[in-house]
Amino acid sequence: MATKDIDWGSLGFGYVQTDFSYVSNYKDGKWDEGSLTADHNITLSECAGVLQYAQTVFEGLKAYTTEDGKIVTFRPDLNAQRLNDSAARLEIPTLPEGRFIEAVEKVVKANADWVPPYGSGATLYIRPYIFGFNPVIGVKPADEYQFRILCTPVGPYFKGGAKPITIKVSDFDRAAPHGTGHIKAGLNYAMSLHPIVTAHKEGFDENMYLDAGSRTYVEETGGANFLFVTKEGKVVTPKSNSILPSITRRSLMYVAKEILGLEAEEREIRFDEVKDFAECGLCGTAAVISPVGCINDHGKEIKFPSGMEEMGPTTKKLYETLTGIQMGRIEAPKGWIHVIK
Repeated sequence: MATKDIDWGSLGFGYVQTDFSYVSNYKDGKWDEGSLTADHNITLSECAGVLQYAQTVFEGLKAYTTEDGKIVTFRPDLNAQRLNDSAARLEIPTLPEGRFIEAVEKVVKANADWVPPYGSGATLYIRPYIFGFNPVIGVKPADEYQFRILCTPVGPYFKGGAKPITIKVSDFDRAAPHGTGHIKAGLNYAMSLHPIVTAHKEGFDENMYLDAGSRTYVEETGGANFLFVTKEGKVVTPKSNSILPSITRRSLMYVAKEILGLEAEEREIRFDEVKDFAECGLCGTAAVISPVGCINDHGKEIKFPSGMEEMGPTTKKLYETLTGIQMGRIEAPKGWIHVIK
């Protein structure tokens, strides 16, 4: 496996073209059978629905080489469900039952030589997406769509270890109540671009978004859910109908409760509670957990007892357990690991 002549340790988190992508087209009310393609370019009308009205949704997951040499993905059934939930919200036709996982299997097998070896810290990132394809000038859903999956090898998110980051409380809103914050739509991420560029210019790594209605409760960042640890060792995560249901977060909460025997709770979290927590992390596919050492609230700093040098002890246990499951070092709960090859 991993026969490509690549310095896996030097890879960053960026796009590297692999051998094959997957493509399927929706036309005349149905999806075609789909197939692999070596053509990584897309030709679109200048009036395509995706260009005019941002009608696109996407997913993100990874293929890993486990300790025993298998190529696997992590809980792809949840990605399949979330992509269809996202599609339905934007009036995009959902994929047929089983199509998502079938497509992921095909494209990963076809790019098996691009799956980094076990122990390299690198993985094969998989990006499925659907977008409005045909010309649309009036404000309405497209009639034709394309479902594609690209793959790219990516390096470890943290080179040299996970160092805690500093984030700021944003004055911008990420999502409106009853809006699209709970789905993985491209438009949500476009909304976060100006705030994140602004945060970086000000010396911060990320934004903390509060609820748009009252600016009282913690929601998420531009691309990750929050995870907190109380001083009593309880793991808590925000509950809201306008944040994305992160697969990583849901998995970490299960790990906390069922494997590590910790108290774990999903609930509304008031921002004024945050100063009393012992640890904070951002969780998502790319990094699993990014530890947070400090939150800047308009010049007032909230510094967590876990510090700015390394992950807090509970966050570290969660990270090591989940990555151990993904890499085959720890026995996985039933259905979590999907073997590709």
